Amino acid sequence: MLSNLITSIIDNCSPINQNCLLCGQSGTRRGLCPPCRDMLPALPAEQCPRCAEPTLGGMLCAHCQRRPPHFDALHVPYLFDYPLSGLIHAFKYGKRLPLAGVLGGLLSDFARGFGHEYDFVIPVPLANERLAKRGFNQSGELAKAFAGTINTRFSDNLCWRKYNTASQASLGRAERLRNVRHAFGVKRRCDGLSIAIIDDVATSGATLSSLARELKKQGAKRVDGWALARAFSPKT
Repeated sequence: MLSNLITSIIDNCSPINQNCLLCGQSGTRRGLCPPCRDMLPALPAEQCPRCAEPTLGGMLCAHCQRRPPHFDALHVPYLFDYPLSGLIHAFKYGKRLPLAGVLGGLLSDFARGFGHEYDFVIPVPLANERLAKRGFNQSGELAKAFAGTINTRFSDNLCWRKYNTASQASLGRAERLRNVRHAFGVKRRCDGLSIAIIDDVATSGATLSSLARELKKQGAKRVDGWALARAFSPKT
């Protein structure tokens, strides 16, 4: 959880007053000063090439060996840990929309090192009930910034969420897979397309995998997941 000091800085942040969101240093560009940006919890470089779970020597993890996800690869720059976790919570649940540019910029900066080409960039869709309650789709805001960075078309109407699933936070891996198994629909054929799905936080990858499966049923050639942070459930 962010400290009261950091929360106060965020509340007083504006595009004109460019103070660092974490330490308050003035004259900062893009929301975070270089020392604070360097302090963000990076995901270890040695990780599963399929789901981005840290592994010894970058080998395929046991989960992906037993039951490979439907996406082709998951790309994630950071661990879901302090202080990034506080910024994501403030953005997602505190409705601090100015943070969209900062967080989207972090994911976009990471993407520049890959050179992937996609036909579409899409967010993980929210159910109508949750979208109405929250007022915005946090993944959609990140996806817009991401699409602009790699000069690819953004679409927020290719897919939809059929119903409001239970929160994944307290569920184990198998329960997460069951929870979102039939949660998504795709509105039209995607024959031969390469698609990037954007989410804010990935844990088991169940949500991204479920959506990727539906896209591939409609003919998508490649589906990659991109998330700002990787979390790990205490349950397996």
